[in-house]
Amino acid sequence: MFHPTVYSGTREENYALVIEQLKALIAGEPSMIANLANAAALLHQFLPDINWVGFYLTDGDELVLGPFQGLPACVRIPFGKGVCGTAAAERRTIVVPDVHEFPGHIACDAASQSEIVVPLMKEGRVIGVLDIDSPVKNRFDDVDRRYLEQFAGVLVSP
Repeated sequence: MFHPTVYSGTREENYALVIEQLKALIAGEPSMIANLANAAALLHQFLPDINWVGFYLTDGDELVLGPFQGLPACVRIPFGKGVCGTAAAERRTIVVPDVHEFPGHIACDAASQSEIVVPLMKEGRVIGVLDIDSPVKNRFDDVDRRYLEQFAGVLVSP
C-alpha cells in the first residue's frame, strides 16, 4: 500500500525521493497505462502549486489524453500546436513561465498560468509527453526540468 510521504528535504532531495517512489510503484508492472496513472497521482501529491498533471500519448501525428489528475482536459493535440504539441515536435522539454506569452497556447484550464512539458522518449521517438500546469506564474525552473526529465526517463525505461 502506498502511503503519502512528507517531503521535508531540499527540492533536489525531495525530487530524488519521489523518483525512488516512482521506481517502487512501477517495479514489475508491464502496463504503461497503470504506470502513468500512478505517476500522475504521485506527482499530483508531491508538487505544490499545480492544478493539472498528466500525460498525452502519441497517436500518429497527434497527442491523445492519457492518465491525469485535475480538471477535464483537451483530448487531442496536434504535433506542433500548443506547448505539448511543440515539445513533442521539437523533442525537448519546454518551460513556460507565462502561458499567455506562449504563441498558440491551448487553454484547457483558464486558471493555468505556467506550464512544463517533458517529452517521453523511447528508442529515439516521442511516445508521449508529461504535462504539468500551475495557477502560479514562473512556477517551474531548471531544477524542475532536470528532475522531471529523470522522472520521465524512469517511466519509459524497460
